[in-house]
Formats: sequence, structure tokens, C-alpha cells
Amino acid sequence: MAALVRAVKCQTGMPQWITVCSGLIQSTLPQAQWDRMLYGTLQRHEIGRPQLNQVCGGLIQTSGAITQQRRMLHSTDKFLAAKDSLQPSEEKVGAFTKIIEAMGFTGPLKYNKWKIKIAALRMYTCCVERTDYEEFFHRCHMPDTLNSWFLIAQLHVWMCLVRMKQEGRAGKYMCRYIVHSMWEDVEQRGKVMGIDSFTLKQSMRSMTENFYAAIFGYDEGILSNDRILAAALWRNFFNKHCEDPRQLELLVEYVRKQMQYLDAINGEDLLLTGEVTWRPLVESNAQSILKPTSPAYNDEGL
Repeated sequence: MAALVRAVKCQTGMPQWITVCSGLIQSTLPQAQWDRMLYGTLQRHEIGRPQLNQVCGGLIQTSGAITQQRRMLHSTDKFLAAKDSLQPSEEKVGAFTKIIEAMGFTGPLKYNKWKIKIAALRMYTCCVERTDYEEFFHRCHMPDTLNSWFLIAQLHVWMCLVRMKQEGRAGKYMCRYIVHSMWEDVEQRGKVMGIDSFTLKQSMRSMTENFYAAIFGYDEGILSNDRILAAALWRNFFNKHCEDPRQLELLVEYVRKQMQYLDAINGEDLLLTGEVTWRPLVESNAQSILKPTSPAYNDEGL
């Protein structure tokens, strides 16, 4: 390398090639080998611009080939767990919005907050009114009690929460009111059933603990394989009292197809309408899952 620098310095108009050749030599072959090769070349021939261009051109081609080879051998260990497509980037918010949200308030959203609240109430209503509870009681051998109703309802509420959290800040805002509507409904149903206030309070406390434990387990299962999801359903949905593996298989298949069905629905339609339809527990036409109907949005009176 020293020989190349001394020889090139004697030529006029050549200094700009020194840095290029130095970088290429260091990135291709060992420096001692290049010193011997270039020193012999410079001793035998008078270095001129055309010959130096030829030497550097060969180095550039060699470096390009090595770079291309390295690109072909590049690999990654990153896998997409939740979906087969990349998730959208987080919604960018201003400094003022960050400040007021850090104080516990909600900043400006993509849609009107009242419309989102109404859509959240509609979505929760779909969870409790469009689910065939009798079929769940029959196929899963569950007693017809308030707790059994709650276990089925919370499974559908969780699937809605997973779907809406993919819609940015507006979706997370909607999730809060879906959960709020659920607890209001549970309390009202307990009063209608004649449960005394003390027992209802204790039951709701237990339900709250079970709900957040179930969400944690279901989230882990939906991001993992069917064995993890089946274990979460066995612990939370069946309360560790399922002896028939076919029931677990049925529930795992149900959750997977429902999540696939919800993912196919447009997010803006869900934010504005909250309309969700549920697939039957036992599917008669599996191809119909791939063609969800888009809900109609009507903001009359808002």
C-alpha cells in the first residue's frame, strides 16, 4: 500500500483515486498481497490514468461481486407470529396529544368519540346477542349459569379486543368502552337474577380477576401454536374440567376461524358500526368464512 501511495503521488490528477483504492484493497484481499502485486506493476510500467482506471475498475468489480454474494447469503430469524403481513406503524401524534394522554385524558382521534362509544356498545351487544349459547352449553357440557354465560361472553369480547387493538389509538379507545359495557351488563344481569349485593360484588371481583387472567392466556395462545391455545382454553374456559379432547379441538378451531373472519373485516367499518357476526360453532360451509359481509354505517341522529 505504501508503494502505491508513493507512486500515485508523483502523478498529476491522481490523488482522488488513492482513497478509493485503499478502501477497496482493505475490503477484498490482504494488504501484504496487494502491496506485492501493485509494487511489481508500478515498477514494470509507468502508471498513467488509463491503467489506474483499469486497476481500480477491477477492484470495483471484485468488491461488487463480493457484496452481491453477501446479499444473497443474508438470512433473518424474524418471524411473523400474529399475521402473515406486517403490522402498520404506530399512529404519529403531536407533543400536545402526548402530554394530555400522559395526564390520563384522550387526545383527538380519527373519528368522533361518541360515534366510537356507540360502536363499542354495538360490538358488545353483538357478542352477547348473536352468540348461540345453547349450542355452547350442549357441545361443551356446560351448566346454564351466569358464570357459564360470562365465560362464553368474555371469549367473544376478547376476540373483539384483539381485532380492534390493530386499529391504532381509536381502536384502543373503543376497547375501553367494550370492556366497560361488559361489566355494566354483568352487574345488571346479576341484579335481575336476584343475587344479593354482597354476593354479586364478590362474584364480580372474581370475574374481573379471571377475565384479565384469561386475556393473558388467550393472547399467548393466539400468538403461539394450538397446544398453547388449547391449554389456555382448558384453564379459563373449561375451568380445568374438560375430559374430552374433542371439545378442546372444537374450541381451538372456533377461535382460529373467528379471528380469521374478523381480520377480513375492514377496520373503518368496525370503528364506525361495531357490527360483528359470528360463525357457528360447527361450520357447515367453511368457504363462507372468506367472504364476510361489510356492515352498513348509519350516523343518523349523531
